[in-house]
Amino acid sequence: MEQHITDRIVGTASAGRADTARTDTPRPDTSRTDEAAESILAGRTSLGVEFGSTTIKAVLIDEHQTTLATGDFAWVSHLDSTSGQPLWSYDEQEIWQGLQHAYAQLAANVTEHYGVTLTRIGAIGISAMMHGYLAFNGAGEMLTPFRTWQNTNTHEAHERLSALFSFNIPERWSVAHLYQALLDDEAHLADIAYLTTLAGYVHWKLTGRRVLGIGDASGMFPIDPVTHGYDERYVDLFNALPEMKRRDWTLTDILPEPLVAGQFAGQLTKQGAALLDPSGHLESGIAMAPPEGDAGTGMVATNSVRKRTGNVSAGTSIFATVVLEHPLRELRPEIDIVATPSGDLAGMSHANNFTSDLNAWVTLFGEFAQAAGMSMPKADLFALLFQAAVADDVDLDCGGLLNFPFRSGEFLVGLEQGRPLFVRSPEARMTLGNMMRAQLCSAFSPVKIGMDIMTKDEGVRVDSLVAHGGIFATPKVAQSILAAAFNTAITVMDTAARGGAWGMAVLADYLSHDDESLADFLDARVFCSTSGTTLEPDSYAVAGFERFFSRFLAALPVERAAVETVPLDAV
Repeated sequence: MEQHITDRIVGTASAGRADTARTDTPRPDTSRTDEAAESILAGRTSLGVEFGSTTIKAVLIDEHQTTLATGDFAWVSHLDSTSGQPLWSYDEQEIWQGLQHAYAQLAANVTEHYGVTLTRIGAIGISAMMHGYLAFNGAGEMLTPFRTWQNTNTHEAHERLSALFSFNIPERWSVAHLYQALLDDEAHLADIAYLTTLAGYVHWKLTGRRVLGIGDASGMFPIDPVTHGYDERYVDLFNALPEMKRRDWTLTDILPEPLVAGQFAGQLTKQGAALLDPSGHLESGIAMAPPEGDAGTGMVATNSVRKRTGNVSAGTSIFATVVLEHPLRELRPEIDIVATPSGDLAGMSHANNFTSDLNAWVTLFGEFAQAAGMSMPKADLFALLFQAAVADDVDLDCGGLLNFPFRSGEFLVGLEQGRPLFVRSPEARMTLGNMMRAQLCSAFSPVKIGMDIMTKDEGVRVDSLVAHGGIFATPKVAQSILAAAFNTAITVMDTAARGGAWGMAVLADYLSHDDESLADFLDARVFCSTSGTTLEPDSYAVAGFERFFSRFLAALPVERAAVETVPLDAV
């Protein structure tokens, strides 16, 4: 059964890019171009930059949170073997190249659309992929290549710390990376002076401040929801570990200071302004918001910061997050306990893999279309293939087709590495619709594992679940399959494609509205006129997904065999 919140349907039939939320700058209404230009010149704007898995995005908004201009830069992780084992990383130089390119493109859009030069901004916020490992010495030099959240080499650290704390420390958390380095007695630890995330690193270089938004900080080390600092019990336990005895630093010495949304996090320095905008047009002294992780900006972008609200953020990875009324009853390795930008605890089911394999298949179909003389825009290709997944003749259980979308390791199913794999039984019904539905069902299957634990085993209550990301821009396709996977209503707002960079810009804007709670600010000022579409789960689709999911779990040994037998670097 479908229930419309309003008559307005999200997206269009030709929209739908799965790899990243779209932040294309809309053509400005000429009637308000002068007003926008005035806001820009007066600095009544906020800038959000988010370092996503595939795209660095910059979004400039006005005081009404309307997008004025955007910029982006495509990048991709790679395997780095500097440490002796292949680890997922991004080049340090590309961090700054991407930031400058995205900002320059945004500034050029401002000049093109509004006829003014961007020199003043009211507030700036930096966001990025959470977790990972960025370690620096006292001179500010990076000690190892950036180790991203995709790495699963930290399983021993995850198990030991989770047992020590009786609190889940996922493999991708920064403290798991740190402890694994301690267990491996890595030489660089003798020189470590600072450990942070990607957002914290960029913010530090722009402001000189070693701080971090509490949501991002909660993916480094457990947070105390009362003090809004790191949990001192766990800090003491970590500092007492045998591996720490010969270190002349403690955990508190090297971690950034957590800040909640609305707290002043420093100013853009002259050096920072030159780093962000080498053209020299941008002024220094701009207020900076606490740098946040992509989970926190996803919560903001979907208005999901109140207790019993939740969101599903889908991109290269996917996570389903619910703001908790109370702690979980027991340690659940499948659930991350993180914090909202305001410091409330939230439960997260996080899957490392989502659109990478799907994008590869769509690219393949695109090459076929081009070879057949039917080249089409990528957005149209996504929409065409997505619509096949919900056609009338599709099998709701995917007709016996299975797909394993694991480009990298996946903790939720016990994989240290991944090998994308498509498999079918001899009598499976191999159709385009079934194949595309298998792609989408498999992409949602890992995150369903953790979500089922929260809602079925832990009794976590969810009043609303909002999905966002480019994959939801094609109306109702991914939304209906997610509703079937979770067996719950899924809402997609008309802001679904704005993404985390816009959410970070909103958090920057919140610096001037911190006299009210973040939840009230979002309700009253940001989402007061937002509409969208809610889809209730279809009982037949739910049953079909459950049949697919059972086969997916039963066939995981096939994926594990692929990891064991197919070389990581096979070509």
